[in-house]
Amino acid sequence: MSTRTNNQIRRQFISRATALVGATALGLPAARAQKSGAPEKEVLKFGFIKLTDCAPLVVAYEKHYFEDEGLNVTLEAQANWKVLLDRVIDGQLDGAHMLAGQPLGATIGFGTKADVVTAFSMDLNGNGITVSNAVWAEMKPLLPMEGGKVKHPIKADALKKVVDKWKSQGKPFKMGMVFPVSTHNYELRYWLAAGGLNPGYYTQSDISGTKSADVLLSVTPPPQMPATMEAGTINGYCVGEPWNQQAVIKGIGVPVVTDLEIWKNNPEKVFGVTRTWADKNPNTHVAVVKALIRACMWLDASMANRLEAVQMLAKPNYVGADAAVIGNSMTGTFEYEKGDKRPLPDFNVFFRYFATYPFYSDAIWYLTQMRRWGQITESKPDSWYIETAKKVYLPEIYMKAAKALIAEGKAKEGDFPAKTDGFKGPQDGFIDGVVYDGRKPNDYLGKFKIGLKAADKV
Repeated sequence: MSTRTNNQIRRQFISRATALVGATALGLPAARAQKSGAPEKEVLKFGFIKLTDCAPLVVAYEKHYFEDEGLNVTLEAQANWKVLLDRVIDGQLDGAHMLAGQPLGATIGFGTKADVVTAFSMDLNGNGITVSNAVWAEMKPLLPMEGGKVKHPIKADALKKVVDKWKSQGKPFKMGMVFPVSTHNYELRYWLAAGGLNPGYYTQSDISGTKSADVLLSVTPPPQMPATMEAGTINGYCVGEPWNQQAVIKGIGVPVVTDLEIWKNNPEKVFGVTRTWADKNPNTHVAVVKALIRACMWLDASMANRLEAVQMLAKPNYVGADAAVIGNSMTGTFEYEKGDKRPLPDFNVFFRYFATYPFYSDAIWYLTQMRRWGQITESKPDSWYIETAKKVYLPEIYMKAAKALIAEGKAKEGDFPAKTDGFKGPQDGFIDGVVYDGRKPNDYLGKFKIGLKAADKV
């Protein structure tokens, strides 16, 4: 038996013994002490995809935060997002690092139908859009310059001229994203549409999402993005790190824009479990969220912690990319064209700006994009969007964990949003200047030139 396992057992034994002694001293039944806040399930297996934003799970494991909560956790990399979701649904995994759209997509029945919930947002930002060297060579002369460098943020207007040229030559323009309900799909579509390019619609008879498309989008697992582009199968992609920076290091492509520039401080991944699991294991759920909150606090506490996290993530059982590649985006900078490294301190945010709180308005944004591109085939009233968000996002679980950490002296009240109703209020910071209000989803959908409006059908 490993030293790690022995330590876990020892901690759990001491925790139980302390509870029993305390119960005896207070004259309480031992069973009641065991029941009060104790995890219903202690041995857990969580899945993740090899991306830098699996960091909260990795840190909670490596810094023993899960053990502090009496949990014996195993982390297991998954082949792709579909396999990960299926394994959570069928119980092979207790929970997982998920795309923010996955619990929502499953709940409304786009693709796999299942009740999946989340009580924890894992990070903000962290994605980029990369094009091949050949595409960049055509785009760059069309872009404004500033101080001898390309002016950022880069909008898709320049790419539209390239795509239009390819169309006239009978050449399709293809880009990769990681999953139909991924942030990457919606961010790539948002950026393209803001530049006048139609990324295509999903229909009941064609779930490829390419109807009327100027740019053909298809699914590629994150670690395979650079090689797929290098092979010429796709001309660009939207993915999380370190796979944009990998293209720069390998000299095969140029990241042109980050999601921070498409939507400032956008929510990215969540920790997802099934509704059945959450109902059966409420104390375990709170314990897991406590450990993850501590991990995110640690990640944003100092640059020294970030550098330590980079070394953790570089291990082959986690992300498995070179530390230099991971560090390119995890330590406050981002490299666009090779040698053009710029400060981007908010590219990876794990705890600042209340990053870990599951806001209803974040969920509703994803639902609006599902409707905009036809994944939700019919018009829905505003109330439907709000009710669906409240069905999937569980801030009450999050706040139980937060209050427990405050009581234990491991966090402060100011670390968490005070008296929030789950909505951030009207948000700007989008690349096209459109303002988003989660309380008015149909009004929001009506603001776009490209995309389905409230009563539209494809």
